[in-house]
Amino acid sequence: MGSNGELPSTSSRPWVETPLIRSAPLSRAAGCNIYLKLETLQPSGSFKSRGIGNLMSQAIMQHGPEKPIRFYCSSGGNAGLACATAALALDRPATIVVPLATSSFMVEKLRALDADVQQVGAHWSEADAFLRNSLLGPDPNGVYVPPFDHPDIWAGNGTIVDEVEEQMQDVPGGYDALVCSVGGGGLLAGLVEGLERHARLTSSASSAHQLLEGSNNPPGNKKPQVLGVETDGASSLALSLRNGTLSTLPTITSIATSLGATRVAPHVFSLTQTYPDHIASVVVSDAEAAMASVYFADDTRMIIEVACGASVAVAYNSPMLRKVLFPGCSDEEFRSKNVVVVVCGGSNVSLQVLDEYRRKYQDDERVLGAFGKRAVI
Repeated sequence: MGSNGELPSTSSRPWVETPLIRSAPLSRAAGCNIYLKLETLQPSGSFKSRGIGNLMSQAIMQHGPEKPIRFYCSSGGNAGLACATAALALDRPATIVVPLATSSFMVEKLRALDADVQQVGAHWSEADAFLRNSLLGPDPNGVYVPPFDHPDIWAGNGTIVDEVEEQMQDVPGGYDALVCSVGGGGLLAGLVEGLERHARLTSSASSAHQLLEGSNNPPGNKKPQVLGVETDGASSLALSLRNGTLSTLPTITSIATSLGATRVAPHVFSLTQTYPDHIASVVVSDAEAAMASVYFADDTRMIIEVACGASVAVAYNSPMLRKVLFPGCSDEEFRSKNVVVVVCGGSNVSLQVLDEYRRKYQDDERVLGAFGKRAVI
């Protein structure tokens, strides 16, 4: 968490506390209580304001507030937007390098935040190589901003749990699970580390010890699960869990480009081995994730991109949610479960895109099989 291991003070953080609300439509669809952690309301429009904002704040503290510093990020998506937004709030310059295929809408959005935007390369790896070699390398005051693989990013993302702990304290039974989308795994790592900090987890070693000793969890110290959701074609976590070792996808084929990491961070896979009873993984189709975004807009009047729709999809798919998180649960027990879905946000979506998803996927067999037929709103 930087030089002193502490988060920046609340007043100086380039992110905000977000609401946690119970959703009647999603609870009805899921068959249990669904609470939405609205990360769409972060300054950048996504949860990445937390982790990237914390990394940048820590860098300023380490370098000294008076020392010149420039932030460099190679992302035309949520990470780049979070970097530019935090840089503006922290009054520091930022350079964002994006591939040539990045939309003019996103480029202008970044420039409106006073970022120096350069377009280089056919894809992200070429943009990142140019940033590292031609821009960051020669700059002694430059700081690289990765999208997900850094302890300060995980610590910032973990502040979600700090807020959920307070926001759910008066809800009978507390919370039983957290659901999030997984790309490189920075959000999942943050949630797990946040639960760790609040003594909400039991490691595999501790579980074995408790079994031998015959001990139980103390009352009021519920041990929630974390469910990581990926789309088919961007399921690097699921691949690693299936292989039992950190594994790399040959390519990304999902339309959920924000989940397009061919391999999760090594730390993320390590956490799944430390807490196997607490971390679960599911994969949904592009069609399910896209239509979950459409249904979410219908039900809440909030717009989320398809990468975020992946986590929302499990709330619309009651059998999947129940089977993965609460197997063997009676109907009455399942109805009382409280599940927090992290609505991670996203900037790469519009009403026009959602209309295209509706036309393309509403009659898809995978959607009908997962969610059933819904009336068109």
